Amino acid sequence: MKVGSESVKKSTLEAGNSSMEQRNTTLMQVEEKTLQQLDFLRIRSSIAGCCLSQEGRNLVEQRFPQTDAQEITAFKATARQWMTFLESARPLPLTGWEPVEPIADILAVANSVLNQQELHTLASFCSITVQTAKALLSAAKSLPIPHLEAQAQDLPDLQQPIQLIGRVLDKSGQLKDLPELREIRGNIARIRREIDSAIRRYTSDTSLKDVLQSDVPVLRSDRQVLAVRSGSRSKIRGIIHEVSQTGHTVYIEPEEIVRKNNELVQEEFALSAEIRRIFRELTASLAPFHQDILLAHHSMVQLDGAYGTARWAVNNRAIFAKDLPPESQPRLLQARHPLLGEQAVPIDLVFPQNCRVLIITGPNTGGKTVSLKTLALFTLLNQCGFPIPAAEETALPLCSGVFADIGDEQSLDQSLSTFSGHMKNIGQMLERSDGKSLILLDELGSGTDPQEGGAIAMAVLDKLIQQGDIVVVTTHHGVLKNYGYTHPTCTNASAEFDEKTLAPTYRIRAGIPGESRALDIARRNGLPAAIVDQATAYMEGQQADISAMITSLTKKHQEADKLAQDLKQEQQSIRDKRRRVDLKELQLRQREQELSREDQREGRIFLSESRKMLENLVRELREGEISKAKTQSVKQFICQLDANIKEQEKKLESQEEQLQQDQLELEKIHGTAPLAPPVKAGKKKRLKNKDALALARAQDLVQAQEHSAGGNQTGNVGAGSKKIQQELQFQEGATVATIKGNRTGTILRQSGKGSWLVQVGGLKLTMKEKELRLLQPLEINPSQMVEYSLVEGDASSSSAAHSLATPQDRSFVKDSSTERPVLELRLLGMRCEEAIKALERQLDLATMQGLYHFSVIHGKGNGILQQAVHDYLSHYPGITDFHFARPEEGGTGKTYVSLE
Repeated sequence: MKVGSESVKKSTLEAGNSSMEQRNTTLMQVEEKTLQQLDFLRIRSSIAGCCLSQEGRNLVEQRFPQTDAQEITAFKATARQWMTFLESARPLPLTGWEPVEPIADILAVANSVLNQQELHTLASFCSITVQTAKALLSAAKSLPIPHLEAQAQDLPDLQQPIQLIGRVLDKSGQLKDLPELREIRGNIARIRREIDSAIRRYTSDTSLKDVLQSDVPVLRSDRQVLAVRSGSRSKIRGIIHEVSQTGHTVYIEPEEIVRKNNELVQEEFALSAEIRRIFRELTASLAPFHQDILLAHHSMVQLDGAYGTARWAVNNRAIFAKDLPPESQPRLLQARHPLLGEQAVPIDLVFPQNCRVLIITGPNTGGKTVSLKTLALFTLLNQCGFPIPAAEETALPLCSGVFADIGDEQSLDQSLSTFSGHMKNIGQMLERSDGKSLILLDELGSGTDPQEGGAIAMAVLDKLIQQGDIVVVTTHHGVLKNYGYTHPTCTNASAEFDEKTLAPTYRIRAGIPGESRALDIARRNGLPAAIVDQATAYMEGQQADISAMITSLTKKHQEADKLAQDLKQEQQSIRDKRRRVDLKELQLRQREQELSREDQREGRIFLSESRKMLENLVRELREGEISKAKTQSVKQFICQLDANIKEQEKKLESQEEQLQQDQLELEKIHGTAPLAPPVKAGKKKRLKNKDALALARAQDLVQAQEHSAGGNQTGNVGAGSKKIQQELQFQEGATVATIKGNRTGTILRQSGKGSWLVQVGGLKLTMKEKELRLLQPLEINPSQMVEYSLVEGDASSSSAAHSLATPQDRSFVKDSSTERPVLELRLLGMRCEEAIKALERQLDLATMQGLYHFSVIHGKGNGILQQAVHDYLSHYPGITDFHFARPEEGGTGKTYVSLE
């Protein structure tokens, strides 16, 4: 909130007055009769009823459709942000207030005096203004309401008027016990007590029991008097104020009480004069805030009007339509007429691109006129800045005017027939429309000869198309259906009709004309069947063919709509599944990160505790002589450390076993073979060609041993493998391979129960039996390839590889100038050595001729050929990546290769 200078305040108010004048010049062209026909006035009153103050309701009641896009956008923005505020479930800062504008006008008059009620009303308004500003500024910190925030910041600070009024009146509007009034009020109270005492003396006097008609005093002219019997009035001296209608009772004010009442009147007059003086001074002190109060009143009325609009939007599930230029096409989606409530059938009314005329045909009571009225009503509401009950993405152009010819224009007073009334309206429309108007023509060309009426209708549409206005026409003329097909700026639409129930569905379908269905509706509404059958006989022939064509088009259109809806639902389902997969992936990454942090934390705790214990032992050893107890404690520490490490290893092994079980379960569920561990590029050294060939021959030898029995391959392989496995055992000199890393080594000796000392390359490692696997003496482990390196351009290696090749092998050595690499290399049926030769030739050709991506089909089988191919690819220079295909493309039986 802020207090502006006088010039700012005056300019703001002048701007408000000028905006009112400008609003009159930017009003849309629309007649009062059209507003009533379209029920605009009823909807506007409903919106106004949602405001909190009478002045806010008056503001909404005075809003008319206009063409000022800036003003419409500003009002919509404020109301839309009120919707955001209401949806946030925050306490409502705005409350109603009594009319303030007349009070502000009194402040502008010199020597004017506000009465007690007016001062209380003004104080309440100022308090509501301050509370509203504070609440909106607080809400703006967490809600996107920049327009409301700006208006709250522009509200003047009215704390001082609140304080000035608060010195005189309390919050309930009652006059406070001011020092200047306290003495007068005391005198009044004292005189009233004296009067009451004197009255009681008369009523309690037993000698006057027969004189008084009643012992209860009576008020006459605001004075306490006694009811005295008429025959005894001489016994009490005083003034007679009144005589009863029967004459039996006279009302006498005793002389003693007369003097007291006169004193009371004088004191009350003094009190009134003093209060008036206080109010006059208070009014004078409030006069400097006249401009602030007017500015705050203007802003608060605007806020209340926008709030009422937003509240109506929330109650009616309405949205604010997007504003389009006048040359654009309207787009109504899921539009519901507000007066129909929950019974409204949502309609879609979409003008195709470059279409300016929509011709709606179909059955009576099918929703044609309601659709026409809905479009016009929503256009009027939108250009008032009001919301409309429709779906998001609804958009409407800003029109310069709305002209409608709806209903029966017959007038006996003006001697107009129905047709004459329509022609008069259409003539006025053609004169006033400017190419940016919305024109509604209900039952165009009706009320006269169908042929002449159709000709007039087409001529009118020609003129409107020439002008460029947006036109919506409802008709039963078949000639206008053909007109809609022959003009590029026209589109046919139809009101849908249910073939099963023979009743309209009140839905609009664009693109195809509709049938009037007069015969079906007549039969449904009670016309004798014989008459309907006779009418059907008259309709046979060409009209029946047209009806069949329209029915076929309608059916195909419905099928296309169903396919589009199914596709939309399927796309939504795919998006939902993708979101769920992405969410699951994110959750897995988060879980992985949490586990990693947990492992690091446990490792740090273990390291910290071990370090502390070790430091304590070292300190004890340094502080004194080495004793048996100290030596024993060191041994215990080492044993405890070893036990902790073994415990961690067991925990890790348990997790690995659980992971393997989960993987097996996953494979059973999805029916896929286990994936090979990923090959990390750059970790293995390159093989010489002769070494690769030697490896292939060794693998062929193993394969041959497994197939040596012939015949039933599966049975022989199983028997051979079982026999070989039985002969192998862990002992000194045995050849083994590590489970992790697949490195070949030799067992040197047994280091403990279930563990062996293994020579792996230049390293000696202590490993458990379950971490090793035994190898046949002839089996060459592919991991041996890490011990070799291929020197590029080494002629001896190339010649050696060539010399090792058999005549069958040399069949692969061809002139590369005529041979071409293939996109899919098939190795099925080849032995390992043949397959490696073919793969090598494919890689050489691909490198020389620029083929960077291809696939290798090696099959699954026992995995020997698959392993050989992957081992060779992992050491071949220039390969950036290779991986198995997806399950639907071959899975682990096919490998994709990518070169640099």
